[in-house]
Amino acid sequence: YGVTQFTKNMLFDEKMGGTLHCALGLGFEENGSKNKSPIHWDMLKDMKLPGSKIIADGNVIYEEGNWKIDI
Repeated sequence: YGVTQFTKNMLFDEKMGGTLHCALGLGFEENGSKNKSPIHWDMLKDMKLPGSKIIADGNVIYEEGNWKIDI
């Protein structure tokens, strides 16, 4: 999407490469979500920072903004 720096607008920032976007709560019915909740909470983490990693089943799958598995 061409977003290369944080804008303080979640709708843009969540599309920036090298970040992790997690949303908890109410999903959008238009996308098939059946989840019901009074809230929708977006969280965003810059995964390009040194030491940033995602570990699943004991394996590093994403580290410092890059996938470590074949996707």
